[in-house]
Amino acid sequence: MNGQELVSSSPRHPRIASDANHFVLTFENNRFASELFGQFDQNLKLLEERLHIDARARGNSVVITGDVVATNQARRTLDYLYEKLQKGGSVERSDVEGAIRMAVAADDQLSLPTMEKKAKLTMAQISTRKKTIVARTPTQDAYIRAMERAELVFGVGPAGTGKTYLAVAHAAQMLERGAVEKIILSRPAVEAGERLGFLPGDMKEKVDPYLRPLYDALYDMIPGDKVERAITAGVIEIAPLAFMRGRTLSNAAIILDEAQNTTSMQMKMFLTRLGENSRMIITGDPSQIDLPRGVKSGLVEALHLLDGVEGISTIRFKDVDVVRHPLVGRIVRAYDATYTTRPEDAGPQV
Repeated sequence: MNGQELVSSSPRHPRIASDANHFVLTFENNRFASELFGQFDQNLKLLEERLHIDARARGNSVVITGDVVATNQARRTLDYLYEKLQKGGSVERSDVEGAIRMAVAADDQLSLPTMEKKAKLTMAQISTRKKTIVARTPTQDAYIRAMERAELVFGVGPAGTGKTYLAVAHAAQMLERGAVEKIILSRPAVEAGERLGFLPGDMKEKVDPYLRPLYDALYDMIPGDKVERAITAGVIEIAPLAFMRGRTLSNAAIILDEAQNTTSMQMKMFLTRLGENSRMIITGDPSQIDLPRGVKSGLVEALHLLDGVEGISTIRFKDVDVVRHPLVGRIVRAYDATYTTRPEDAGPQV
């Protein structure tokens, strides 16, 4: 291909001149181009580091040189992020990381020779009135899509992968759209036995510290005053697992967090609460079981027993899906290299 060939000239997309391993992308909007490249071109440096290419800014253009696959991944990454800016969004380091992951994954998943490798990135997202969350890894993308189609979703894997955060965001989206009438958030409190009596205060004061991550995610999705009103009205219910016994949960988005610390009986009890027009999302990390030694994790057992059951989707996150500080992913890998789930709890490994 001629190095000066003009591939695209639409003002909404960058103009591209290219050869086999060389791209020149020109962005029409100088301000967006500056935001795209980042302060001191830090976003381009991140592209270089992750894709092992050379990316040099020249005004509102960027010259990308390297392996043909990697340069195409860089082009799709920048094209996606530029469109995000055009739509009024912003570009943070985490957005660049996520777009790179998706661009790489798109190539990894191509198996048919007829599939177009230069297609635009499409990333699943969750939108509430307060915030829009876009998938940052292929597994997050699969998780969001699973929550949209399956009645029961298991999201399992290490800390920092967005399991709980995305589940709460999806529940908030369903509530805003009128798809459900309420949100029910639960998790085992203080150990699986939920021994709350020794703690000071009333029941809400006893369990609130253990439900704090769920509150935090809610306030990120819904304005604080609306969250408080919804809790008061019972539209949003946040309760320890023991409060679910004997109920049928209909017309609701139901989330069980930290499910690795449920017993077999607790998990069965919770799963059988599912009522008409409800969606259930269960999250947990089988490597972080706090049950007494010898007690089987209800989550690990359920993953084994329900494997392949129609209407249930299981998404497994790995250390590469960690979207917190990059060091968190390396910490998870270091621990995984040494420790595994306890044999007596694990059943089949997940």
